[in-house]
Amino acid sequence: MAEKSRLRPGDLIDLDIEKAVYRGQGLGRHEGQVVFVPRALPGDRLRVRIEAATSGFVRGRIEQVLGQGPGRRGAPCALFDRCGGCAYQAYDYAGQLAVKEAVLRETLLRGHVPWTGPIALHPSPEVGWRMRASLHVHYGADGLRLGLHEEGSHRVTDLVTCLQLSPAMNAAQRALAGALARRPDWARHVSDIDLAEAPDGAQLVASLETDLAPPAAAALGALADDVPALTGLGVVAGVDRARRFMPLRGEPWIEATVQGVSLRAHVRSFFQGNRFLLDDLVAAVSRLTPAGGPVLDLYAGVGLFALPLAGRADSVRGIEIDAGAVGDAQRNTERSGLANVRIERGDVAAALREGGAALDERVVLDPPRAGAGEEVVRAIARRRPLSVVYVSCDPVTLARDLMVFAGEGYAPSAVEMFDLFPDTFHLETVVALRRA
Repeated sequence: MAEKSRLRPGDLIDLDIEKAVYRGQGLGRHEGQVVFVPRALPGDRLRVRIEAATSGFVRGRIEQVLGQGPGRRGAPCALFDRCGGCAYQAYDYAGQLAVKEAVLRETLLRGHVPWTGPIALHPSPEVGWRMRASLHVHYGADGLRLGLHEEGSHRVTDLVTCLQLSPAMNAAQRALAGALARRPDWARHVSDIDLAEAPDGAQLVASLETDLAPPAAAALGALADDVPALTGLGVVAGVDRARRFMPLRGEPWIEATVQGVSLRAHVRSFFQGNRFLLDDLVAAVSRLTPAGGPVLDLYAGVGLFALPLAGRADSVRGIEIDAGAVGDAQRNTERSGLANVRIERGDVAAALREGGAALDERVVLDPPRAGAGEEVVRAIARRRPLSVVYVSCDPVTLARDLMVFAGEGYAPSAVEMFDLFPDTFHLETVVALRRA
């Protein structure tokens, strides 16, 4: 029997896309070989150029759409074909939500923690949702570009405008790009620009990542003259342990009122990025956490969950490793007048090893994309909490951690999905767990 031909880089094939998989890819099969295609949508028939092929993985790129799957649309952004910021912009919004729910369910199933119950979906407007943006700077012989990386590369796409950003954020990033282009002696030392905007637009802050020494970096404060909408401007400068954020103009914080609580977040502190779903996300975590008793908030950040939970808990203890975020959280606690909240700086795993558990403890955790990991999950389970609410931005690490929770006797009782990142492949999941 003749061996089937294997795909090689450069091959051109026609492919039917069966389903979407995580990270914004479509999956099809060619003579039994699975082929992954970025930005391919379920039901598409495509002409695909193979870019990478190994014994276990084949990736191609779309050369031509031969037949459109249901819900495919013209992307509203002219930069969609090359900018890596959006994976699903060529899909209507109802289709995006359906795909993300399907991806979440399949990821949990593949992780041996299937969820067959309902998933409450929380949609977002597709335009102007970002409160936080990290943009890359390229300066070379072809001039300056400020924006996001192209799909599958480190080449920067210059963002004339980005639909994820508000008009004020777009105006600020263009003004910063223009000002840096006029000062190549500065531009060649700036690698990234972080923008943070308050949900209501009252504050807009920029932070520039540089390779400068602090005395030289201080001169970049003059950039604020070209961006009058900025309420704060700072730079990150120095090397190794001496590397630090330097405020140069105005205040480096934004303000947000969430569930009636006023929160201040530094431009360098982690804070959720969708202005439209911020309140709904916190409300869901509060609703899924039983009232009363002590709450342990892990990866507490600036107190986004801890402070709103304090109004319905006996006490709240937050653990956060980032010193800047802890400073924000402690100031937020003081300003709120909440006497039953304590935010501590520390490593979550170490804090769980060292501290004893309170009776009927409620645990909330919002780990980074890498997830909590086995050590932390087992340490939480050993405390025998009454409930656990897990906030996740990555379904793969979520499934891995839920599998460990299951082995310790904790099973999901509710799952909600928040589309904090419309048009992208990212999704946020909130899972409530109870002792089985």
